[in-house]
Amino acid sequence: MSDKKVRNEVLEWVVTIGAAIIVALLINNFIIVNATVPTSSMEKTIMTNDRVIGLRFAYRDSDPERGDIIIFKYPDNEKILYIKRVIGLPGETVEIHNGEVTIDGEILSEPYLTTTTEGDFGPYVVPEDHYFMMGDNRNNSADSRYWKNTYLARDKIVGKAVLRYWPSIKKLNDDTNAKSSNDD
Repeated sequence: MSDKKVRNEVLEWVVTIGAAIIVALLINNFIIVNATVPTSSMEKTIMTNDRVIGLRFAYRDSDPERGDIIIFKYPDNEKILYIKRVIGLPGETVEIHNGEVTIDGEILSEPYLTTTTEGDFGPYVVPEDHYFMMGDNRNNSADSRYWKNTYLARDKIVGKAVLRYWPSIKKLNDDTNAKSSNDD
C-alpha cells in the first residue's frame, strides 16, 4: 500500500472516530442522561448499582406527574444526581402517618412499595414549581423528608428515567410500576 493510501485510510478512521465521539457527546448532553443507582433507596423498582437511562427532553412540553421516576440534581449538593419518585406536586400537602402517604388528605395508592413506611412526617406544603420526592425503599431513602432543601425545584430535573439497562433491561415509568389511583 502506498503512503498516500495509508494516510487516506488513517484520515478516514480519524474522521469516523471523531464523528462518533461528537455524536455520543451530543446524545449524552442533550438527549439522554446516563445514571448509576448508588444506594438501595429505590429498591425493588431499581436495585443498587443498576444503570439507568433518562430522557432529558421528557418534560420540555409537560410537567412531571405523580409516580414518575426522575433523575435530578440533589437539592443539597447539585453535583450529585439522585433518582427518586415524584410524590407531591406543586400546591399539594403531603403527610405520612401510620405507614400511609396522604395527598391533600387522601391516601395515596402506591402499588410499587414492598414495605410499610415507618414514622410520621409532615405536613409538607409543596411550593409552586417544586416537587416532593421519595424513594420506593422508604425506610432506607434519603429523600425530601430529610433534605435541608426539602423540595425539588423544577429546573433541577435532568430527565425522566425510562430504562434500566444493566444488569438487565427493564422499562421504567410505565403504568405497571408507577402511577397511583389518586391521579386525576
